[in-house]
Amino acid sequence: MMISDSTTPNTLNTSNACNTSELVDDKMLQTPLAVLYSIIFILGLTGNLVALWVFFFVHSKKNSLQVFLMNLSFADLLLAVCLPFRIQYHLQQDKWELGQTMCKLVGYLFYMNMYVSITLLGLISIDRYLKIYGSAGTRRKMRSPKWSIVVCAVIWVVALALMIPFVLKSNDKCVDTTKCFQYRTIPQKDMLKAHINIFVLVVFWLVFVSLVLSYGKIALKLLRRSQQRPDLPTAPHYSRVARKSFFVLFLFVVCFVPYHVFRGFYIKTQITEETLETRNLADKFNEISLVFSALNSCLDPVMFFLLSASVRKEVRRFMTSVLRTRDVGGTSAANSSTELDSRSDKRQSNALDNVSEKKYVLSSSS
Repeated sequence: MMISDSTTPNTLNTSNACNTSELVDDKMLQTPLAVLYSIIFILGLTGNLVALWVFFFVHSKKNSLQVFLMNLSFADLLLAVCLPFRIQYHLQQDKWELGQTMCKLVGYLFYMNMYVSITLLGLISIDRYLKIYGSAGTRRKMRSPKWSIVVCAVIWVVALALMIPFVLKSNDKCVDTTKCFQYRTIPQKDMLKAHINIFVLVVFWLVFVSLVLSYGKIALKLLRRSQQRPDLPTAPHYSRVARKSFFVLFLFVVCFVPYHVFRGFYIKTQITEETLETRNLADKFNEISLVFSALNSCLDPVMFFLLSASVRKEVRRFMTSVLRTRDVGGTSAANSSTELDSRSDKRQSNALDNVSEKKYVLSSSS
């Protein structure tokens, strides 16, 4: 798990003396960060609550994709819950009043759920890849959601096991308790944190490369199939599924790549002697790119909308309720459209001549 930068800076290589002076200036980002995190919090909280309600209470039939989406929504919701603390901190001109333990808890919980989301997006790509390229035995095993439930349980246990020791660690007496989420250098005695950060950075890029390759192969195969047999009623459906695959990749690139592109530079400034201007630059890049990572919590519900027919149906109902729409004709037309899509998908599924592709298409549109 990435180590959270949630305490005040110490002077590099200073282990015996306390230094509570700020090394970087975050004043110019206080208001923009508070506004952006407020927008992300509102959208992320609403979108993920609707998605979880659908997954738990509406869509009773579960498959591996649904299990991963459900856990992804829960991780996004926990991340969104951390945002009000950051919003309050920035609105109070970067003044923290809740103590060191709460600062560490919010900081580590934010990063924990960010990396749980990254892991789950990677597992979704593996799930979809194996459903179309895996052997017959592999596809048969993946029809049951049991394996995905076990994998998700392991992810949460590992994530919590990595987070709890850092949160329960005795508070540093040299730390200014009025500061949180601040840039800080890493002294030689804490180089383990730097090594963990570098390890997680490497793992992220490995996941990213595997995700690009898997979604690329999936999309290309589906596009080729739609071009080779355009007369099949399923041809347009292949193209739609390919576009959905690229959307997941697009979401991953927009939200997580910027943060990890600058992460190496940021870590370097923490463990080496750098000028104040360089540290200021690293801190601002880190804060801005972190907003993109938080943006994932309100963009994932868009992915749920694309991949889950149940979510699409309930969102339509929700919007109708909010707007108090009384247009019976419009409602009937929407229901007719939904039924038509369902019948169309059924005809397309029956026309598929490959069992693995049939399972893949159904999981992508259900």
